[in-house]
Amino acid sequence: MDKSGDSGRPQPGAGGGDPGSGPDKGRPRRPEDPGGGLLMGRPFGVPVYVAPSWFVVAALITWVFGGQLDRVLPHLGAARYLVALFFAIAFYASVLVHELAHTVVALRYKLPVRRIQLQFFGGVSEIEKESETPGREFVLAFVGPLLSLVLGGLFFIPLQFVEAGTVPGVLLAGLMVSNLIVAAFNLLPGLPLDGGRMLRAVVWKITGRPMSGTVAAAWVGRGLAVTVLVGLPLLTHTGALGGRAGDIGGVETVTDALLAAILAAIIWTGAGNSLRMARLREHLPDLRARTLTRRAVPVESATPLSEALRRANEAGARALVVVDGQGNPKSVVREAAIAGVPEHRRPWMAVSGLAQDITEGMRVPAELAGEALLDRLKATPATEYLVVEESGEIYGVLSTTDVERAFVAAMARPGA
Repeated sequence: MDKSGDSGRPQPGAGGGDPGSGPDKGRPRRPEDPGGGLLMGRPFGVPVYVAPSWFVVAALITWVFGGQLDRVLPHLGAARYLVALFFAIAFYASVLVHELAHTVVALRYKLPVRRIQLQFFGGVSEIEKESETPGREFVLAFVGPLLSLVLGGLFFIPLQFVEAGTVPGVLLAGLMVSNLIVAAFNLLPGLPLDGGRMLRAVVWKITGRPMSGTVAAAWVGRGLAVTVLVGLPLLTHTGALGGRAGDIGGVETVTDALLAAILAAIIWTGAGNSLRMARLREHLPDLRARTLTRRAVPVESATPLSEALRRANEAGARALVVVDGQGNPKSVVREAAIAGVPEHRRPWMAVSGLAQDITEGMRVPAELAGEALLDRLKATPATEYLVVEESGEIYGVLSTTDVERAFVAAMARPGA
């Protein structure tokens, strides 16, 4: 399963601490590591993490597969659990190959990939931008299941040259079947699965609207979630997935129902998140630097805070920009810093002590909007930005608080 984007809200000011103070004052910050568990490496420059939940499922696979090995290869004894652990690691290595296929194609299409995470039910490639065309979306989604099918075939070839009742035979057969299951499951036509993204691409191509494709694939995904919740326990109980129906007892029934509920919840939640992210992108053009910018008044560095606030109130402005003797902007007074100064101290506090130096990344063109605006803010985390016209003239100050407020308001409006 894959998802694009990493949150439902913009976080242009994220980065920890106060960017306007300390030894790094005024310097652009390097984007923080996205985290997400134990870092395993950076193939193609993309960090790969193993989430803590993976260790739970690895232990579960080791226990379950080890029990099955005891019936197939009873002579192994306790060593069967080492074989089962190797299978769990090899299986998730196959899942990693599946995710790397998405990553390579995304990078080929110049779509940034935040991270790959291996977790309880497979892996996630966090692709931060949407494909530009439905054709690219289809290819990006299809390569994952395709690689899983290829892996299934690659494990099938050596299986023909080993004995079925041996450790290599059991491992090869297990990895072949598991990769085929991964491919088949991900090809189901509902978000957040790869098949859902393929369906989205088809509907997008037909209608010309990516949102229509997302809505269709997300509702199919929710239908799949309900089907899994009801159908998986029924199939297991009737023996359709192996075993005899009469052997299905209380513990097995509860386990199957719990597994179905977890799978259904993941699919349902993923479908909902896909709808939310699609609505996010649809409303991103509503976020415009020019309309969100606060009017600002220029003040010199030695101006007392109380006097600067008086001038701002008279001008109907809500921000302060510190300028030099020639009127060139040097820093932006931080709103949070103003709020932290008691009123009786404001006549004795110069605005320069509350200001953040303006770096090049903190100069935002007034015409910037949508995803380009958010990318600009995320590249240089700060609380306030200087908004300028093409001529370099000061237009005002953009606060990340106003951006987030507008973002939430846009998300609250009904989607198309």
